[in-house]
Amino acid sequence: MTKIDQEINLKGGVCPYTFVKTKLALEMMEPGEVLRVIVDYLPAVENVPRSVHNEGHQVLDVSQMNDSDWAITIRKSK
Repeated sequence: MTKIDQEINLKGGVCPYTFVKTKLALEMMEPGEVLRVIVDYLPAVENVPRSVHNEGHQVLDVSQMNDSDWAITIRKSK
């Protein structure tokens, strides 16, 4: 199981807010650390992983937690 270094809850947020908040959180982290982002906005389930991948970070997992919530797990790149 991957160790989660930080988690942010963005439930209720919509794009591009979800990506902006995710990017800001990653900027505060050290390379190699893992961020879990919780979202409940379906477009963010696709947009956040694509956007962080385009920024050079590694998307480790995207999984549905329940009927409305998703967890996106990201490892910060160098």
